[in-house]
Amino acid sequence: MTPIQKKKLKSKAHSLKPVITIGQQGLTDAVIKETDLTLNAHELIKVRIRAEKAERQQLSEQLCQAVQAEAIQHIGQIIVIYRKNPEK
Repeated sequence: MTPIQKKKLKSKAHSLKPVITIGQQGLTDAVIKETDLTLNAHELIKVRIRAEKAERQQLSEQLCQAVQAEAIQHIGQIIVIYRKNPEK
């Protein structure tokens, strides 16, 4: 993905609210399934990761791998991820 495309997606994501939260139990199958369904519907989503700073990056990478998405932005506890829906 080019930097220009990422910049456009970041601007679109600015007004979004987090729709998925990764909490104390970490990255569970239910979280992965819900993220997958949400990405199918919206393509661009925000995810809140409630974990220690060192753990957030690892969870972000694992989630993106599990749902074949790309991390667009990572600020504090919020990450923005994108996956193109081929049906749209």
